[in-house]
Amino acid sequence: MEKFIVEISARHIHVTDEQVEILFGEGHKLTPKKNLSQPGQFACEEKLTIVGPRGELKASILGPTRKEAQVELSLTDARTLGVEALIRESGDIEGTSGIRLIGPAGEIELEKGVIAAKRHIHMTPADAEAYGVHNGDIVNVKVETEARSLVFGDTVVRVRDDFALAMHIDTDEGNAAGIKGSALGEIVE
Repeated sequence: MEKFIVEISARHIHVTDEQVEILFGEGHKLTPKKNLSQPGQFACEEKLTIVGPRGELKASILGPTRKEAQVELSLTDARTLGVEALIRESGDIEGTSGIRLIGPAGEIELEKGVIAAKRHIHMTPADAEAYGVHNGDIVNVKVETEARSLVFGDTVVRVRDDFALAMHIDTDEGNAAGIKGSALGEIVE
C-alpha cells in the first residue's frame, strides 16, 4: 500500500468573521501567511494569546474563518493553560471547555471550543477507495522514523471531495515519534 504524508498540526485557533473584528479591529480581514496541505486552508499572520487559569500561550489563526471558534491544543498545551482539552474531531465542540482569547484590539471569552484534535487522515473519495476505507473508519497507521517508529491507533479516516491526502497529528504525537517536520505513514492491521 502506498505511503502518505504525516504532518504535525501545532496549536492553532479558528475564529469567526465577527471575532476577527473584535480581536483585530473593525473591517480587519485575515492575512494569509502560508498555504497548508488542505486546499483553501492557510496559516495567518495574525496571532492571539490564549489565556487559561494557569498560564497563557501564543497561537496562530488558521483561515479561512469558520462559523464557530475552535482552539486546537496538544494535551501538554492544555495542562500548561490549566484547561481540559477533550479529544475530538474538528468541529465537534459541544461540551468542551471554554477559554479567553486576546488580540491587539480586544478579547473574547469562548464558552466552548477547546479540543485536542483526534488524529486523522484526510482523503478524497478516490483515496478512500484505493485504501479500502470509508469515512469515519478507525485505522492504525505505522510511522517509521530514525529512532522512534511507532503505530498510531485510533486514527479516524475523514473523506471529502475537497480534501488532499495527508494525516494530521499534534505536537505531542509528533514528538513521541521523533518526527521532524513530517514523515511517511501507512495503514496497517
